[in-house]
Amino acid sequence: MNTPASQGDASARDPEHKPFGWTLTTPLYVGAALNPVNSSIIATALVPIATELNVAVGATAVLVSSLYLASAVAQPTAGKLAEVLGARRVFLTGIVLVLLGGVVGGLGQNLAMLTVARVLIGIGTSAAFPCAMVLIRRRAQDAGLDAPPGGVLGGIAIAGMATIAVGPPIGGLLVGAAGWRWAFLINIPVTAIALVMALRWLPEDPPLDREHNGFRQVAGRIDLPGILGFAAYMTALVVFLMGLPRIEWIPLIVFVVAAVPTVWWELHKAAPFFDFRGLAANGALARTYLRQALTLLGIYSVMYGMTQWMEAAHGLSTVASGLMLLPMGTVSALLSRPLASRNLVRGPLVTAAVTMLLGSLGILLLTSHSPAIAIVLVSLIFGVTSATTTVGNQTALYRAAPPDQIGTASGLFRTFGYLGTIISAVLGSIVFRSGVTDHGLHSLGLVLAAAGAAVLLLTVLDRQLMRRDTDRETGTPNQTAPYEYCAHSDNPQGEPRMTTDTTPAFPLIDPKRTALLAMDFQNGIVPIAPEPDALVERVKGAIADVRAAGGTIGYVRVAFTEDDWNAIPETNKAFSALAAAKQLHHEDAATQIDARIAPEHGDIVVRKVRFGSLSTTDLHEQLSERGIDTLILTGISTGGVVLSTLIDTADRDYRVFVLSDGVADPHPEVHRVLVDEVFPSRAHLIDTTQLSALLKDA
Repeated sequence: MNTPASQGDASARDPEHKPFGWTLTTPLYVGAALNPVNSSIIATALVPIATELNVAVGATAVLVSSLYLASAVAQPTAGKLAEVLGARRVFLTGIVLVLLGGVVGGLGQNLAMLTVARVLIGIGTSAAFPCAMVLIRRRAQDAGLDAPPGGVLGGIAIAGMATIAVGPPIGGLLVGAAGWRWAFLINIPVTAIALVMALRWLPEDPPLDREHNGFRQVAGRIDLPGILGFAAYMTALVVFLMGLPRIEWIPLIVFVVAAVPTVWWELHKAAPFFDFRGLAANGALARTYLRQALTLLGIYSVMYGMTQWMEAAHGLSTVASGLMLLPMGTVSALLSRPLASRNLVRGPLVTAAVTMLLGSLGILLLTSHSPAIAIVLVSLIFGVTSATTTVGNQTALYRAAPPDQIGTASGLFRTFGYLGTIISAVLGSIVFRSGVTDHGLHSLGLVLAAAGAAVLLLTVLDRQLMRRDTDRETGTPNQTAPYEYCAHSDNPQGEPRMTTDTTPAFPLIDPKRTALLAMDFQNGIVPIAPEPDALVERVKGAIADVRAAGGTIGYVRVAFTEDDWNAIPETNKAFSALAAAKQLHHEDAATQIDARIAPEHGDIVVRKVRFGSLSTTDLHEQLSERGIDTLILTGISTGGVVLSTLIDTADRDYRVFVLSDGVADPHPEVHRVLVDEVFPSRAHLIDTTQLSALLKDA
């Protein structure tokens, strides 16, 4: 008999049928490397370009800022498009744009043409990383992986941040041997190879429904006004930052004028492009973005600032300057994959902050007479910073991002990184404004030391990172992650496990016969859940999906009248104490449903006086009258209302689904045991992303 487990074993023996075989990962790695390499490869070509085109060296800075600006806007946009239109389609479109940019840049005769080429490259390369994260998340979900696929994320890390430092030496060799045009032309053969691999090996996207994928429908689903507003205020912000230390009032005014209405729009839209409320509620994701921005500020300052210093103050050639930074990329590449394969977060992030501090102190000791080995040592230290920050923050992103928004979240992750990169360019222009000197380099080192200290504080004071470390040691899953990191007795190293049911297909859901129950999401109970705001946002999204599909929404709250309290006997251990304390009166604010997921006309709303949702209500009768035979359970807490309702509804022969990221309990171990060991025998466990996919297939 070919059981799911045996299928999983077979896939492990056949590398082409593993969940993440080389045919899937290779094009993703190549695509993910294009943006960072193009970001840094231009560094050694700026002076030759200025010389041949007869422009000031400072004018060529537009070739750096234009790619960062295009990427900062395009990364989250590409992620959103990947979620809506399909990751493969967006990935292939991006590759074609990079190819076009390589041709335009290679044939460019003036700075304007080169700027256009860099914008095309920036937009095109921005598609790869968010599309890769969407494809990886979906493949892990289909394969039933509990943990983040660390080895694959490590490969993406190598292809991403680790290749940044390879750009300058590659650029130095190309420019020195064949001229600056090859900083653009190199994209042609690379993208041609990537295009062939993607066409052959990336899984096909679902066919587009023309009725639901016209321009207006797509514009609404991707929040086109939000994207345009984001592009406007991000462009103005970048222009303003690039003008520092001189204050440019026009871009600052444009930033405010564009940002205020855009933020207002996003706060009032049900499914915004930039979910400000969701980000404010998801502290783990917000801190990940901030850490990434500050650390990349340091890494790029080293690449650009030290490259300028080595050439202008130390007297090294373009090729030699690029080779000096090669150890940085090498160390980063060697460390990224083994670290990522262990799904570590806090340890790598602490290491990143500490090495950034040490490297910054090393910069303070460098002078124009320092031996080459000293420069290489600083490069090696920042190589460790590059690897550890990429691994830690990328895994943190994978865990903290809402599953159905992984593309947009991944794009915003890169956007914050570009802000750090842009600020690094601003810092370079400030510290070297009077000439490239040792004093300017030391000033840069002081700023980087301060940034490193900030990253260290953001990491060591992050309680959620501490909890994740504890969870990893004890086997308790992280409440905010749809793919938990589990280290059980049969899996002591916490390797990614296959679930007992690896079949990706769940029973079909007929929305008209389905109800989602939001249980005990009331003002007095929501705060006891771990990461309550993030939980509510996920459930809010699930409710919106079920509504849109034509399903029923049911709300259950626990609340008491005076008669209810009086009717509770002393034999009821849990509720007699509550009645004695006169808690949860039905008119109290604590018993009202959280306003963020407030009921709408036509929803079912019931009040209960025991744990189970059906035990003291007419909920079963109301569901039967509507022909409901399938239930999707969300609630607080896992060991209370969710457990009681699951057992009761399963005994009444409902088909039951439990949203694994829509239930929570104040006791993590209770939650883990129930979700991992008890619920699977009585219900189908899915997360919000899988629910969305099931509803779309209905």
